[in-house]
Amino acid sequence: MTSPPENPPSLVSEDDREAAVRRLQDAYAEGHISHEEMDQRLHTVLTATTHGELMSALASLPAEPPGTTSTIAAHSGRIRRRGPWLVPRTLKVESAFGRVHLDLSRAVIEHPIIDIELALGTGRARITVPRDAIVDVEGLHTGWKDLRYKPRPSLPSGPGGPKIRISGAVGFGRLRIRHARR
Repeated sequence: MTSPPENPPSLVSEDDREAAVRRLQDAYAEGHISHEEMDQRLHTVLTATTHGELMSALASLPAEPPGTTSTIAAHSGRIRRRGPWLVPRTLKVESAFGRVHLDLSRAVIEHPIIDIELALGTGRARITVPRDAIVDVEGLHTGWKDLRYKPRPSLPSGPGGPKIRISGAVGFGRLRIRHARR
């Protein structure tokens, strides 16, 4: 009878896999890897079963700068950010009860891609994005009420705004996303 290994390899969770895919997408968007290299690494990430396999796909990528993730949490009450505030690369918003209002229209956005991860219970939530922002809500799950978001028609040619990916879950409230008027 053989004994189990002392340090069995840890298995990859879906969160680990999603984070690795985001890092690859960011590295590609910033020009650190080619399209072919991204395809190869993406295949490795999606088929990886251990952390070692996952890390081999992320080898030689630039490290994520510290302080790129921030969490705003409140059990009840209001969460509000507006005016000129610095938006981190990944913003996690957690609220069990209450209202959430994030206004990014005058915020300082230093990253080309912003991830907003929502964990909302009940109450309303409103996110105002810059006029030229591209919003992706593919990873968002709503419970009781549907999302209210009307994509903005294409603006005249110019340097596009930031891409804002909104993911997570909204329970018994309504999320409204709108583009700033100016």
